[in-house]
Order: sequence, then C-alpha cells, then structure tokens
Amino acid sequence: MSKIKLLTLAVVGLLVMNLCIVGFLFFRNPPHLQGGPPPFEEGGPKRRIIEMLHFDEGQVREYEKLIDQHMVSIKELNEQIRDTKSNLYQTLHAEKGDSNKKDSLFNQLGALQKEIETIHYAHFMEIKKLCKPDQSEYFNTLINYLADFFNTGKDGRRPPNK
Repeated sequence: MSKIKLLTLAVVGLLVMNLCIVGFLFFRNPPHLQGGPPPFEEGGPKRRIIEMLHFDEGQVREYEKLIDQHMVSIKELNEQIRDTKSNLYQTLHAEKGDSNKKDSLFNQLGALQKEIETIHYAHFMEIKKLCKPDQSEYFNTLINYLADFFNTGKDGRRPPNK
C-alpha cells in the first residue's frame, strides 16, 4: 500500500470518527430530559415555591426580599466554608499534621454547616409567615419536599416534581 493510500485511508477514518462524535453529542438526550428539571432551570426553586404556594403579586415581592436576604447570608457562610476548607487542606503540607488544628477546622466546618441549616430553616419560617390562612395546606405540601428541594442527586439532577 502506498503512502498516499494509507494517508487517505487515515484521513477518511478520522473524518468518520469525528462525524460519529458530533452526531452522538448532537442527538443524545440532555440530562434534564431524562427525568428531572435542568439544574439551573428558569426561576428554579423560587418559581416552584411561588407556584406551589399560589402567591399573589404582593407575596411574591415580599418573598423576593426574603430571597435576597437569604442569599447574602448563605453566600457569606459559603465563603467562610471555602476558606476553612482551604485552611484544612493546607494542613496536608505538614509531615505529621497538627491534629489539634485539623480537629478545630473540622469542628468549625460543622458549626458553619449547622449555621447554614439554621438559616435555611428560618428562611422557610419566614415564607410560612407570608402565607395566608388558605395557603397553609399548600405550605404543608411544600414541607414534604423541602429536604430534596435544593439537592441534586449523584447524576446532577434534581428529584422530579412530585
């Protein structure tokens, strides 16, 4: 086989492989079509809560203010968690490692996570206060899904709407 035939055969083979890869990427189902909403769907949990609780326009405005306050608090704590984790992993540089410092950082991470959960809980108590008496049943339904509401599974998808 001459070099030209071999080169032509290699180019055609690579072209076919590229077309197969592009076809696979183009025609496969995106993860959000396989059983759950996309991770960053329009409106996300905010939209779902508004719909589930049947909020009116005034309630939506108040809810949006609550969200803004909540996001600021959570962002600050997430930054503290990131810094604490960075400090924790810096202890890996030490030959023997300072177990007191490491344990202190683990305890600090636990306290920060507890604070985040406390803020989430208080946030939903505030949402509950926004509800009118006739919306209490809707809120009780929402409660059943709160633990899974913001979580994604191992495959990055949220649980389907129930």
